[in-house]
Amino acid sequence: MTSAEQIALLKKNPISVGCGVLSLLLVAGIYFRSDEIPTAEAELVQKIADAERLAVNLKYSEKLKEQLDALVVANKEIDSRIIRASQVGTNTQYFYKLESDTGVKLVEFRPMTFSAPAKGAKNSYTPVGFAVSVQGSLPQVLDFLRLLEGGAHYSRVLLASVSGNMTNRKALLTLQINHLELLGLP
Repeated sequence: MTSAEQIALLKKNPISVGCGVLSLLLVAGIYFRSDEIPTAEAELVQKIADAERLAVNLKYSEKLKEQLDALVVANKEIDSRIIRASQVGTNTQYFYKLESDTGVKLVEFRPMTFSAPAKGAKNSYTPVGFAVSVQGSLPQVLDFLRLLEGGAHYSRVLLASVSGNMTNRKALLTLQINHLELLGLP
């Protein structure tokens, strides 16, 4: 076939020739761009993950102001109930107030040594230990424990014992708290 015959054939079937050329161009485009498909899919997955993370952030940020206000109030409550280990007089006064409020007799009161916070720990809470012994009737001793537990400071009784006179039931009880911790700052 000569070039003149080929041109005549092309002019005679323009739609078929156009479709054939277009098909060749599409096959070549798909072949050369096929390595970009996994990259585009990975980018799509990353953008979907980012969008989901942002959607969750938006959902949880709706009440962020109220939650911040609640945390500020809770921190103020905690700060008001914290004792300072260095303020021995104030700490002692707290136990004398418990004694006068409940009617027990404070037999022994001894601050214990506390462990210093780790180096570099800023504003770290530490337990401030005490050894306390009180004497009173059963209701008085229980009131002392209730006021200690629900009082002005966060407390934890680690080791305690109660003793009394088995022969005389009206005798006073002795509550010996060998290890009492109040939450505090150094």
